[in-house]
Amino acid sequence: MREAAFLRQNQSRWQQYEAQPSTNPDELAARFISLTDDLAYAQTFYPTSPTTVYLNTLASTLHQSIYKNKAEEQGRFGRFWAVEVPLVVARHHGTLAWAMGLFVLFTAIGMLSAAYDENFLRVVLGDDYVNQTLANIRSGDPMAIYKSGSSSVMFLGIAAKNLYVALRTFVLGVTLGVGTVYSLFYNGVMLGAFQYFFYQQHVLLPSLLTIWIHGTLEIPSIVLAGGAGFILGGGVLFPGTYSRRESLTRAARDAVKLALGLTPVIVAAAFLESFVTRHTEMPVALSLLIIGGSAAFIIWYFGVYPRLVQRRMLRNLSLLSPPQPGSPTL
Repeated sequence: MREAAFLRQNQSRWQQYEAQPSTNPDELAARFISLTDDLAYAQTFYPTSPTTVYLNTLASTLHQSIYKNKAEEQGRFGRFWAVEVPLVVARHHGTLAWAMGLFVLFTAIGMLSAAYDENFLRVVLGDDYVNQTLANIRSGDPMAIYKSGSSSVMFLGIAAKNLYVALRTFVLGVTLGVGTVYSLFYNGVMLGAFQYFFYQQHVLLPSLLTIWIHGTLEIPSIVLAGGAGFILGGGVLFPGTYSRRESLTRAARDAVKLALGLTPVIVAAAFLESFVTRHTEMPVALSLLIIGGSAAFIIWYFGVYPRLVQRRMLRNLSLLSPPQPGSPTL
């Protein structure tokens, strides 16, 4: 069936679902099953079409309607991170991938700029930091800068700073994503120049084993905050079948959930930087264990787990009611 015919056959029903919400559980379940049938058909024959995106959004909205009155207040806090944040990630995986791609590009730009301009490092990192680190390298302890000050005071300062950076990166999405791109550019270039500096001084491996103890959580958090900003900006730029106001409202709800979901990750990164990173004498195996564990968490929670949650929700809802006669089938 051509997409135009598919739309003519079903569009009025979809618009009815939007215009006339139902509070009857059986009716909601029947609508959801019908929509998932349509979505499966569209994903098979029109995988890149706006129709498929629209149906996915409409099905997600119906899912929320079915479960919003469920008696689960006691576990609401845990459900936020166990279900709601992963569903947002699954719904916007393409947008988050764009944020990651841009950040990698900007990091590469930072490395190349530092390689071709010897003054670039001092412009980005500052003379004080560069001079202090050079002195530490000459003394045989290149990561000594992480050992200064009280761990507790350092933790509070770093947590506050990183939360601010993530919040700013997210909120700048209201500039149609331009501000978010700039924030990712700034942080990516700084990271690239930072790592190239240690490579240039022949201490890249010690820096990787030390800095990425906390950076494995911190850097993805900034990237994901950028993704939240793009979700927010996309709500204005790409309203699809919704009014621009409705599109922004939906996008803002998802973006805020993702931004809030990053809070414990950012705090955990600050804790590692303040209390663990300073122990530069720790065995290499222990450093690799912490870095590997953090990387596994990021890949699982923001990569694999959201898809599993999404599939489980669709599977559970498909059992609420038998398929409706006349629904498109594969």
